[in-house]
Amino acid sequence: MSNITLNDSAWEKIFDKYSIIDCIHKNGFFEITSEQINEFREARLMTKFDHKSNLPKLFQENKLTILPLTRGSYVIGPFAAYHKIEQLNNDIIKISFPSHIQSIDYENITSEAAAINTAFVAGILADFIEDDTILPTVSGRMSSTEFNFNIKNVINNRYVPLKIVNSQIEIDGGYEGKSALTLLEAKNSISDDFLIRQLYYPYRLWKSKLRKDVRPVFLIYSNGVFSLFEYAFEDTYFYNSLKLVKQKNYTIEPERIKFEEIYRIFRSVSIVPEPEIPFPQADSFKRIINLCELLYENQILTNDEITSNYDFDARQTNYYTDACRYLGLVDKRRAEGAVNYFLSDRGRGLFKLSIKERNLKLTEWILEHKPFYLTFKRFLELGKMPNKTEVTEIMKKSALYNVRSEETYKRRASTIVGWLNWIMDLQRL
Repeated sequence: MSNITLNDSAWEKIFDKYSIIDCIHKNGFFEITSEQINEFREARLMTKFDHKSNLPKLFQENKLTILPLTRGSYVIGPFAAYHKIEQLNNDIIKISFPSHIQSIDYENITSEAAAINTAFVAGILADFIEDDTILPTVSGRMSSTEFNFNIKNVINNRYVPLKIVNSQIEIDGGYEGKSALTLLEAKNSISDDFLIRQLYYPYRLWKSKLRKDVRPVFLIYSNGVFSLFEYAFEDTYFYNSLKLVKQKNYTIEPERIKFEEIYRIFRSVSIVPEPEIPFPQADSFKRIINLCELLYENQILTNDEITSNYDFDARQTNYYTDACRYLGLVDKRRAEGAVNYFLSDRGRGLFKLSIKERNLKLTEWILEHKPFYLTFKRFLELGKMPNKTEVTEIMKKSALYNVRSEETYKRRASTIVGWLNWIMDLQRL
């Protein structure tokens, strides 16, 4: 299967036509207009890379990124444009939801807007910001106005000066209290990094307008957990001066899962035949749930759309969609030369359940597969997770589909350990 996306192909032609690599070697960066990009593919689709893994191959191979300068122009260069998301702490704060609110189904949040509204109504934002006077004030698309800043060159570590003039920005949510305006950038997809511009451009706009502090906050929502990160730009004029101030996780009082409930599923589950689908190589079960959430919101996504819009490279897209198919959550079909993914009846049914019921049902569907069941059984016997060598031996006795080499068994063993750790972590919610 080719890992070349439509963006890869179009950017290769653009780089060739304008000798972009040579220009960057000579000048340090290359400015390009929407009209030049549109000649090959719509600029809107060619310039939105929320995560480093989304960048076209030519960008990744040459350590390049792209940023908007105006409403119709961009700059390409070896810039440190992304920030790696810090490790989540293990604590989860439980928040009650107002009983009189009926228009928000907090058990079934499938959009960033719904996640923000829920976080505000439940008091999550007020608790995190430590200000119960906050009110929603600004959101949506607006102009950045004009400002200058420096950005780090990742090749020589020097600062590159850039000027922004009326670039379009979008604010997911702005909440003003007595002492500060908090600007939210929200994602309902789990990722390893984010584009600093999504916090920095709005920060610069409102920093120039207000006498109050401006507090950038990044919010990630998935499977009932709101993870919030507050950042500060230590130097207003330096794009890369982003520092984490604090991080907290919240959930809206779900009924707690007890070990006895997990054990009851283990005791009653019926083993199913292994499907003729590649055995999963997808260690993060949270990302499997998140991919189902994204498909529930979008209904159908092509392989290319998943790769281009979420924090997956082409290989991860294949791994995680196959993992969803292995559990019967996702189906695929080919249409008009593209592979389309969509939720199966089983996958859609998950979103009719409460979060607790959903997680218990996923636990059942994991443990009904022999290698997971036997590894969990061994875990109970040992009182700890068996090592990968022992997991590999269990896998060899489980008649896995099309797994033959020792190295493949070892890689897949990480998935079993990862999924079973997810099951045990459910007791913390």
